[in-house]
Amino acid sequence: MRVLCGTARCVLFTHSRCAPPGGSRAFWGWLNAVFNKVDYERIKAVGPDRAAAEWLLRCGAKVRFRGFDRWQHDYNGLPTGPLGRYQIQAIDAAESCIMHRGFDYLDGLEHVEEIKLRKCIYIEDACLERLSKIEKLQNSMRTMEIISCGNVTDRGIIALHHLRQ
Repeated sequence: MRVLCGTARCVLFTHSRCAPPGGSRAFWGWLNAVFNKVDYERIKAVGPDRAAAEWLLRCGAKVRFRGFDRWQHDYNGLPTGPLGRYQIQAIDAAESCIMHRGFDYLDGLEHVEEIKLRKCIYIEDACLERLSKIEKLQNSMRTMEIISCGNVTDRGIIALHHLRQ
């Protein structure tokens, strides 16, 4: 499993540079959509922070837990412990494949203070609108960084006004 997850992550980061010509774009879009599918049973079983961390790492992002300085980037290295022990404080989704479809994972997060979105090709206005409507994020967010996300327009940025902090 470790090799498979590591390989999948590596492939996701490099597929645009070395993908064979032809119909591979549809395959990668499908695979990324699968990685973003929300598993509501998993959220109930392990809690919102653990489930969101699993989703983010599966998509190539990193998370930092409250009370820790180190960024977690290895899916297989996620800490274990009692439900609610590890709470996501920061998300670095640089060059990840997160998309609107998976944003339901963020609904239960109460301690996220920082989100970085850099070169996220699947982030679009609808994603930012969705983020701005998550009440718990409205209360905790302090910093958001959006850089080189080509599908984000002024409409998406304007939608962030709900994040009042």
